[in-house]
Amino acid sequence: MEEILICMTFDMQILETAFKKETVGLVTREQYVEKRVNIRTKIEEEEKEKLQKLQQEEEELQLQKLKKRKIKANPRLSFSEDVENGEDEEDGEDTYSFSEREAEEQAERERLRKQWLREQEQIKNEALEITYSYWDGAGHRRVMQVRKGDTIGEFLRAVQQQLAPEFREIRTTSVENLLYVKEDLIIPHQHSFYELIVNKARGKSGPLFHFDVHEDVRTIADATIEKDESHAGKVVERHWYEKNKHIFPASRWEIYDPTRKWERYTIHGD
Repeated sequence: MEEILICMTFDMQILETAFKKETVGLVTREQYVEKRVNIRTKIEEEEKEKLQKLQQEEEELQLQKLKKRKIKANPRLSFSEDVENGEDEEDGEDTYSFSEREAEEQAERERLRKQWLREQEQIKNEALEITYSYWDGAGHRRVMQVRKGDTIGEFLRAVQQQLAPEFREIRTTSVENLLYVKEDLIIPHQHSFYELIVNKARGKSGPLFHFDVHEDVRTIADATIEKDESHAGKVVERHWYEKNKHIFPASRWEIYDPTRKWERYTIHGD
């Protein structure tokens, strides 16, 4: 504003000087007034143009400051250094607008999301060998191959087909009445092996993300070091469980709760 006032004062002096020159030799009052009006109009138009130019320059300056603040807030933008150094103005090259950059970043995030989903689908389709034991008071060990993405319910349906020729009670019951017990936890049918694996879920007596059978052969004297052991999961008919849930090992079994964390493993009821 100070610059504008200085310019206006200076231009008023020019007006007076120009008016004096233009009115030399004028004799009538009408000519005098007309000439003064014309000169003032011309000066005012020039002042208006200068004011508009100054306002435009001020707006551009504010826009550049805003761009720099946004760039500093997001250092990942590849053109931030160029803008801060003024190189984009010097080169005369157009830069992408922020909305275009945001759209590109959003598109990149969406691409990565879809890539991640494809990778997870590939993992879910990988084969997984499950060692389990049909438990009716004694163990009958079997091996079943499933997909990592299969749910416990789908696994139990396959188990029923595998065991039906040998065990009448399995043949006559429904899949809903079969339980899968892993590391002393009853895993509800809706959970998948993939879910247990990626979350590295833990049971009371071992990890829920290993489905083979192995013992920890290390000699561990330090009780604070956890053993790495995996036990065969049990497939149990619900009627048998209801009759024997007060007797070991069924007395140890609990419903799996993903939000509950087991800090240490305890003995396994085999």
